[in-house]
Amino acid sequence: MDWDKLRIFHAVADAGSLTHAGETLHLSQSAVSRQIRALEESLDTTLFHRHARGLILTEQGELLFDATSAMIRRLDTAAARIRDSEEEVFGELRVTTTTAFGTLWLAPRLPALYEKYPDLKIDLMLEERVLDLPMREADVAIRMKEPSQADLIRKRLMTVKMRMYASPTYLEQNGTPASLEDLSNHRLICQNTDAAQVSAGSRLVQELLTHDVRSTLTVNNYFGVLQAVLNNLGIGVLPDYLTEDFPEIIRVLPDVESNEVPVFLAYPEELRHSKRIGAFRDFVVEEIFAYRKRQKEAL
Repeated sequence: MDWDKLRIFHAVADAGSLTHAGETLHLSQSAVSRQIRALEESLDTTLFHRHARGLILTEQGELLFDATSAMIRRLDTAAARIRDSEEEVFGELRVTTTTAFGTLWLAPRLPALYEKYPDLKIDLMLEERVLDLPMREADVAIRMKEPSQADLIRKRLMTVKMRMYASPTYLEQNGTPASLEDLSNHRLICQNTDAAQVSAGSRLVQELLTHDVRSTLTVNNYFGVLQAVLNNLGIGVLPDYLTEDFPEIIRVLPDVESNEVPVFLAYPEELRHSKRIGAFRDFVVEEIFAYRKRQKEAL
């Protein structure tokens, strides 16, 4: 297919109007219309429903618009990478990690990165699903397990353990458990064992639930668990990296914790020389190093 026609089609679909697309492309309405008709003829399909108030994509048009959108994103990303220089760090960087780590640890530290590189455009994608880096669903990932793909560069950042925490107010009102058996007198706040999470956290929750817990609140991410703990609803199972930014929460049953969960940073081999990747990697490593140092000094 002719790229010029696809580019014009994308502009029309995005604007919903031949006139507005023509203004964006610096083409006349008739020229835009001719290109759309030619594209429809080459595909032997109708791409738009014509209405007095504008154009609406047909089902076939929606499929083509999805494809051109992906193509344009890839081209924009490629152009930004080509413009990378040794002196400058700018452009889009798509970062994926879990909802908890992204909201509770990474996002609060990003101001320091933007201060150093104000022209970065970070797209932070927070979800438990593991995005496919080689297929370019993201540029860099922070994952709670070692990536399995062979064509990824990976760096182990730190380890995390799931532990039990509560607010001072909750413990004042309900008492502090001295043993696992005492959990029968408390509300446990945790992720559902069927929810997407690290296996070490799930196993810890399964063990805790064997102790006749009288009340539970399950949330599908640790951000929600933390909010419930801060609002005095019960004892929550949370990752230990929260304690630095939320020093008010109190660890409960300090002998109870999950196995270690490794945290890895990974990105595709082909992005080894990307300045944006390098800047983000170095930033995260420096923040982790500073975090570890503060943790040791606090002991």
